[in-house]
Amino acid sequence: MSSQSSTPFPPSKITTAQTAEEEKNLNVVKEYMAISYSPRHNKGRSSVAHLCASNSTFTAPTTFPQCSTPLDYADSHAHVMASIADLHIISYDIAFAKDSHVLLRYSAEGSHCGEPHNGIKASGRKAKWTASAIFEVEDGKVKSFTKEWDKLNMWKQLGWINGDEYL
Repeated sequence: MSSQSSTPFPPSKITTAQTAEEEKNLNVVKEYMAISYSPRHNKGRSSVAHLCASNSTFTAPTTFPQCSTPLDYADSHAHVMASIADLHIISYDIAFAKDSHVLLRYSAEGSHCGEPHNGIKASGRKAKWTASAIFEVEDGKVKSFTKEWDKLNMWKQLGWINGDEYL
């Protein structure tokens, strides 16, 4: 577990047997996620730099187009969590590693209980959503991170969009 976090990783609902190396890779990724999804521990890139390769990449063109590294993502996600100050991962619905690749499908939840988001004041509205992530781990560090997330579903639940203006 992360030296920065005192809580265990969220439970994994579906997984498979892992080699010792695959288990290490899975734990590197879970530690990255535990920090990135912690309103308390994610202070941006410096919070996860020790877990990322110097040449790491991040891809999520429809949800985080401005991010190109896992460090950029940590910065951007810290901003989101300023608005959703109770954001957390409920469970890893699917979690497994094969060689250097790790796949996570996870469920998360939170409410708009923090700072305004794009000018919208905190409403207390709650949201639940799912996302998937594929990581590549090399030498114990995140080398790549690809994320798919239903951002619009979350935003609609939080009242950050009114209808289909982003469709």
